[in-house]
Amino acid sequence: MSSNTTLTVDNKAVELAVNEGTIGPSVIDISKLYAQTGMFTYDPGFTSTAATESKITYIDGDKGVLLYRGYPIDQLAEHGDFLETCYLLLYGELPTAAQKADFDYRVTRHTMVHDQMNRFFTGFRRDAHPMAIMVACVGALSAFYHDSTDISDPHQRMIASMRMIAKMPTLAAMAYKYSIGQPFVYPQNDLDYTSNFLRMCFAVPAEEYKVNPVLSRALDRIFILHADHEQNASTSTVRLAGSSGANPFACIAAGIACLWGPAHGGANEAALKMLEEIGTPDRIPEFIARAKDKNDPFRLMGFGHRVYKNYDPRAKIMQKTTHEVLSELGIKDDPLLDVAMELEQIALKDDYFIEKKLYPNIDFYSGITLKAMGFPTSMFTVLFAVARTVGWIAQWSEMIEDPSQRIGRPRQLYTGPTERQYVTVAQRG
Repeated sequence: MSSNTTLTVDNKAVELAVNEGTIGPSVIDISKLYAQTGMFTYDPGFTSTAATESKITYIDGDKGVLLYRGYPIDQLAEHGDFLETCYLLLYGELPTAAQKADFDYRVTRHTMVHDQMNRFFTGFRRDAHPMAIMVACVGALSAFYHDSTDISDPHQRMIASMRMIAKMPTLAAMAYKYSIGQPFVYPQNDLDYTSNFLRMCFAVPAEEYKVNPVLSRALDRIFILHADHEQNASTSTVRLAGSSGANPFACIAAGIACLWGPAHGGANEAALKMLEEIGTPDRIPEFIARAKDKNDPFRLMGFGHRVYKNYDPRAKIMQKTTHEVLSELGIKDDPLLDVAMELEQIALKDDYFIEKKLYPNIDFYSGITLKAMGFPTSMFTVLFAVARTVGWIAQWSEMIEDPSQRIGRPRQLYTGPTERQYVTVAQRG
């Protein structure tokens, strides 16, 4: 549905269309504003700008709602698995039993990477950050699989999508193994997606590795919770890169590079570093006092969210998952986890936190969980990238298939010098 609104500029009335979504805020179509008025809009960070139309993910930050294709995130995480969520995001509907079996089979049979990729890794220093390796390796996939880089061919787009969902955990595990000096572990087709990933990360040739089902289910849930999150910074980066016609591997590599930022995918790592800084539970009051002090630059990481002004719906599921993992592993004397659990209880009861709606978010819980599972902090953002790949691909595919999509070209408010005449170096004072 659409209606019209009137904007008055220099005493001139301009008619602008108002388009309504199925849920959420309506949008004012300003695509012809410059042609009609000679003016741009100004919106740093795009906080009030809808850059695209999408049918994939919906967020209501005030109510704490997150829907994938209309399905509440808690239902998907509680009852489904990650590959089912992948199917939903890609195709718009939950799969039938036959469709799911076929999809799982296709993903599983794409998990191997080209053997020459092994040699590609040896070009990195041993202490290279796993995210640096991921940016390079995912971009390099286009050099190994040029039979799926023609974005005008739906079949090639599908093959590229399958390859990235399947190969991302393999590359992530290889990046981890390389960083700790252990041999690569190849995927195993009789394991599910997350069990396979855990084995590739933690198995060694010297002994048999048995996947813990509680940990596998926990990681699967983490992947579901991170699979997509509307038009965030990395997703917008993927869409912007894709709008130029870049191949899908390059677009996802661009998304990974953006995700690496501490304000985005690195937030759970930052939350864990904060817990390390606090050190012991008895120091928590000191740091809470600092967080309340407007003159102190210290910030409590892992609390509150830019979008969610209520409780992050993903955090509720993640909280339960965290406690399941800690219980399964029998971790009782880890000072970091002691700090986290004590801080969680204080934050849920303290008037300051409640008044400002600084609830523990998904980054707070996921960092604790991943540490307990044995992942170093340098791998946290890599795991985020593994999960978010399907969201990036779904958003990229939607953009490619949108007939109204054009190359992204934001405008600016220019405040630099006006036109000046060149003066030779000899004439300059």
